[in-house]
Order: sequence, then structure tokens, then C-alpha cells
Amino acid sequence: MGDSSGSVSVDVEMIPWGGQEHVVQTSHGPISVFVCGDQEKPALVTYSDVALNYMSCFQGLFFFPEAASLFFHNFCIYHIDAPGHELGAAAISSDIAIPSVDDLAEQVAEVLDYFGLGGVICMGVTAGAYILTLFALKYRERVLGLILISPLCKAPSWTEWFYNKVMTNLMYFYGMCGIVKESLLQRYFSQEVRCNIQGLESDIVQACRRLLDERQSSNVTRFMQVISRRYDLTEGLKKLQCRTLIFVGENSPFHSEALHMCAKMDKKFNALVEVQACGSLVTEEQPHAMLIPIEYFLMGYGFYRPPPQLFCSYGSSPSPTSPLSPSCISAELLSPESLGLKLKPIKTRVAMDD
Repeated sequence: MGDSSGSVSVDVEMIPWGGQEHVVQTSHGPISVFVCGDQEKPALVTYSDVALNYMSCFQGLFFFPEAASLFFHNFCIYHIDAPGHELGAAAISSDIAIPSVDDLAEQVAEVLDYFGLGGVICMGVTAGAYILTLFALKYRERVLGLILISPLCKAPSWTEWFYNKVMTNLMYFYGMCGIVKESLLQRYFSQEVRCNIQGLESDIVQACRRLLDERQSSNVTRFMQVISRRYDLTEGLKKLQCRTLIFVGENSPFHSEALHMCAKMDKKFNALVEVQACGSLVTEEQPHAMLIPIEYFLMGYGFYRPPPQLFCSYGSSPSPTSPLSPSCISAELLSPESLGLKLKPIKTRVAMDD
């Protein structure tokens, strides 16, 4: 780990993944990074959506056994939370200026510098996907691959801007009140999991609702204001040469934005996976639908999922220290025909014998 007199490390024993939280001081303020795994392995950097942190945004995917073996066998994972979104975060002082999207992208670069990381693979959800895409446009040599879930890439429409304005006003006067939580849950999840045929919320929605109760509404307001001031990245997307895998739920409010992003990128370097009967937060709602496309995507970098008997606990098995070179990837693996399919809902997944 790189030296920084302005950085501290905090053990977090309650996290079932293990790992350690680092509070990294950057030129745009402190930022929380939760590190899981062996730091000698290649790096996977994540960034969550508005009002979520790495636990509420990625636990469904990383707790899914087959996905866990794939990720923890091959990577050290660096979960970046938006300012003030980490577990137990205090309210950010109103005296501190609200950062821009460029400031948050620069924070990602400073986090990589702090840990001494070169090229990384990035995974972001919606607002977090925008920040990591912007980072990739600014630092192309440092991003070797992007996995984006229900991403944003355009400036907000008037409808979105007005919606966010109402939300921030509600949080200013009433905090994380019921209507704000309902609106955020609609942003994340499909109707099917928010209200099933019995008229009940699913477990993942109930868990997310409890986690939203812990958020500092003023911090959520700040991040929402940042994202409301984002600018259009469309012109730069053609220049993005890293391989990109985009997931979007069919019922996501950002479905059309993901299609726009895919259409504007070089088709040699991107693939789109639309997940049926799913909202924006595919990582929580249907993580099983992500496994096979991600396996194909990472196969091109020399990564693989170990047989179950070789992976007794997260991060316990050795793995090749891949240089993250995509040169060996088969074009067919990332073609729209092979990955740009609509996945039907999957209730269960049978473990495949390797």
C-alpha cells in the first residue's frame, strides 16, 4: 500500500467478506475504500449508485457463490463509496463545497495512486457507472475493462432534473422520509420484487429499505446534486477503447440510456445484456443473470472460475497474476450476438462441473 500521512485504515469486523476499510485523503476530500482480498492480485474497482454503498449495491453479486469464486479467486476488490455513503458515515459539513463529477473521477485516480495500482477493471452501477466511465475517458491507460450496470452517460433530462430537485428538497426538509425511500426503491428495483403476487416486498427490498434508513440524507442530497450537474459523455464514447460489458434491467428507468450508450460505443469493444423482469440494480435483483456474460468477458483477460473444491473460502486459493491483457480474447465472446441477448428470469442456477 502506498504511504500517505493523511490516510487511515479501519478494521471492520462486521463485514462477512473480511477485508479492511481505508479512508483515503484526496485533494477533493476523504473517501472510503473497502479492500477485499490479496492486494498482489489484479484490481477490480467498484462504485455504487446514489444512496447506496458497496454492501447494499454489490452484496447480492459477491455473495452469489459462483460469482464470489470468480471474483475473489482472481481479484483484489476495491469498493469505492461516494463521499459520505460509507457505513457509519457522519453528515458532511455544509461548509464543504459540493464536488463536481470531474472531482469524483479525479478521486478515483488518487485512490489508484494511493494503492499503487496501474491498470484496473471497473464495475459501476448507474451514477457510479457514470463516474467510472468519466474516469475511463480521462485516464484511458488505467482502465482495461468496464462492467457497467444500468449506466448513465447523457446529461440529465428536464424530467430527471426536476425529479432530483424534488427529491433533494424533500430530503432537506424531511430527511430520509417514506416518499424518498419509495422513490429510491423504484429507481433500483422492478415492480416484481417491490410488490410480489402476495402484495409483499421481497427480502432484498426490505434489506435495502433498512440500509436507506442508515443513510445521512444530507450526504445523499450532495451526491444527487453532483449527478444532476453531470454532462454528456456521448462524444467521447467512440474513443473508449477498453472492452465494455453493459447490463441493464428491462424495467430500469435508465434502460434507454444504456441502449444509447451501447449504440454510441465502438461495437468491437462493447456488448449489451438486457435482463428481463429486472430493474436497475441487477447486482441485487438478478445476480445469477450476470455470471455467464462476466465469465466470458473475464476469460479474455486470462481469468477463470476455479472448481468448487479448490475454492474453500474467499480469496484462499492461488491465482495467476494476469497482466490483464485482453489480446487473447475471442471476438465472438464479446459480440452482440453472443452477449447482447435478452436473458429470461432465472429462479435457480445449477452449479456447473468444471
